Amino acid sequence: MVCWEEAGGSPLALGLRTIREVWTVGLAYLLSGAAWSPPSVGLGGAGPATAHCASAPLWPRSPPPGPHSSLQSRGGGAMVAALFGCWFRVGGARPGVSGPVIPVGPTVVQTSMSRFQVALLGLGLLLMLLLYVGLPGPPEQTSWLWGGPNVTILAGLTPGNSPIFYREVLPLHRARRVEVVLLHGKAFNSHTWEQLGTLQLLAQRGYRAVALDLPGFGNSAPSKEANTEAGRAELLERVLRDLEVHNAILVSPSLSGRYALPFLIQGHHQLRGFVPIAPASTQNYTQEQFWAVKTPTLILYGELDRILARESLRQLRHLPNHSVVKLRDAGHACYLHKPQDFHLVLLAFLDHLP
Repeated sequence: MVCWEEAGGSPLALGLRTIREVWTVGLAYLLSGAAWSPPSVGLGGAGPATAHCASAPLWPRSPPPGPHSSLQSRGGGAMVAALFGCWFRVGGARPGVSGPVIPVGPTVVQTSMSRFQVALLGLGLLLMLLLYVGLPGPPEQTSWLWGGPNVTILAGLTPGNSPIFYREVLPLHRARRVEVVLLHGKAFNSHTWEQLGTLQLLAQRGYRAVALDLPGFGNSAPSKEANTEAGRAELLERVLRDLEVHNAILVSPSLSGRYALPFLIQGHHQLRGFVPIAPASTQNYTQEQFWAVKTPTLILYGELDRILARESLRQLRHLPNHSVVKLRDAGHACYLHKPQDFHLVLLAFLDHLP
């Protein structure tokens, strides 16, 4: 058993390994039928145990000046050794050799354990092990990495006075006609789509995909264009033109609706599909404006999003060419909570576009 500082792995793994080893030693002595009397840990003399550690000693090798008292402890020395990752050389010092002393404050610990005490120690440690095994495991994976190592993610800035940072993947095989443009919500940026594996997945399925950092987020500086509805629509049009995106499928979660909705309402020829995910600003447009939009639309929202999703759904239902998908047990950022379901629904929508 090595000292804590030198051990690899997590503290939980080290603690479990310590429990297993100490319990194994105790059980071996128990099954042998002999009483176990670990050597005393006290002042130098015949019979003391020698404490060793894989790294620097945790206590001085010689006792501090002054008188020392002794304390009879049931298993105290063994437990001190186990807790601090050290081990005792059982059997005592060689005759005539005085072993080092481990003082604990003004007290020196001595141990003497009978077979019954060893059995209690072993059962206690076994109980701790069983409790550990019964604890719940780590939380379910919250990201779904679909992309393989052969997907290259490009990054850059658009030209002009207000450059926009983007991440891009190219199709790995025969390119599809449409291109996917991924916007983001208030707490996220373009890196979110890389972490989820969305960019990698789209490349593997033959789609060119571009994820943008909106002005003031990620690696994009704030822009005056973002202060007005017309400016936001013009900014998005310019970015698509600079990146040579001609047949865009616009994925627009939450905050990014302030950019995507005016672009949608204006009926830009670059737009071939729309995937709103509880977008903001739907209340700024009339029922007649939504009726006039002919773009194929996939409305996505999380079952647990009871505010923005419901508000936006009431307005987006006026789009004449739409379908609605609710992701169960998912909140506002449903693509984060249920990434596998989100990817499957998105791909189904993309694959069936004309």
